[in-house]
Amino acid sequence: MTTPAPSAEALSARLVASVTGAFEVAAVELGRRLGWYGALDGAPATAAQLAERTGSDARYAREWLEQQAVAGFLTVDDPAAAPGDRCYALPPEYRPVLVDELDPLYTVPLAWAAMAFVRNVPRLAEVYRDGSGLSWAEMGPDAREAQAAANRPFFTGPLGTEVLPALPEVDAALRAGGRVADVGCGVGWSSIGMATAYPRARVDGFDLDGPSVARARAAAAEAGVADRVAFAVADVAAVPEAAGGYDLVTAFECVHDLPDPVGVLSAVRRLVAPGGTVLVADEKVAETFTAPGGDVDRLMYGYSLTCCLPDGLSTRPSAGTGTVMRPGTLAAYARDAGFAGVDVLPVEHDFFRFYRLLPGPRPASTPA
Repeated sequence: MTTPAPSAEALSARLVASVTGAFEVAAVELGRRLGWYGALDGAPATAAQLAERTGSDARYAREWLEQQAVAGFLTVDDPAAAPGDRCYALPPEYRPVLVDELDPLYTVPLAWAAMAFVRNVPRLAEVYRDGSGLSWAEMGPDAREAQAAANRPFFTGPLGTEVLPALPEVDAALRAGGRVADVGCGVGWSSIGMATAYPRARVDGFDLDGPSVARARAAAAEAGVADRVAFAVADVAAVPEAAGGYDLVTAFECVHDLPDPVGVLSAVRRLVAPGGTVLVADEKVAETFTAPGGDVDRLMYGYSLTCCLPDGLSTRPSAGTGTVMRPGTLAAYARDAGFAGVDVLPVEHDFFRFYRLLPGPRPASTPA
């Protein structure tokens, strides 16, 4: 059944609203880069005071403060006062969203990521024409750091305090000092979060991006878990089977990026110990394609267009999955890799869906 299209007027109004939102996202990113939100946290300021605190220009600070108040991000004591006399405040209830980097509601990294991805639109137009790709390395450090910052609150919090404890066999193994392989670990927050939650566990993180691994090693040292968390720049498919025997193998928000998801999942199957668990977390998109779609699908298609699909296609051959990997797609990859299937776990999260890959027959040993 075809869904009726909106009127031209309604579509135009929606696009104008989206452009307004894009400008507001850019303003949030400016606030992050310049430290303006942090400087206003618990300390209202005039434009001159904010500029002095942050080493920035007062006229630009004033324009940003006015925009943020008009948009409803900040409050102002007296709108009728002279521009230089107005004092602006960050509402305390907005602190989790705009300031606290570890709060689950911290949303500023999404603005950071959006700006990092859309600045590549001219380059994306080229790869869309010629069928090539755009790797994380070419996207630059902002893309890498923004994505990591967006996932950090969950990985260093509920992953280890809520999700893994709800899996009895995983919880027991890690409490007893089990081993974890964290595939596609990025800058390492998932590895660090699991090691922090389970003081006896040992975690090996694997990623192909050298700068991410370097950042992960530094973060592990800062978190005080470097003695139990090791990171390697490696394709997990090349990790020797003898190094396996992991009680838990995780792949968080990375399977949809892989050029060869079946090959990586086959390697995962070799590395997990008998009776061990393979846990995948990926985007909580709708189970089937619908148009128009829901808010999560709209967001994830945005990620796919500007980041994940171009990255996946930057290596050939490639499955070309894209961000919107529906459950049936992952189940097919898992079966092709030798798993018996997947179970969707009853874990509530706004953006992630969690899968346990069901073991199939053990793969034959490969020669050393």
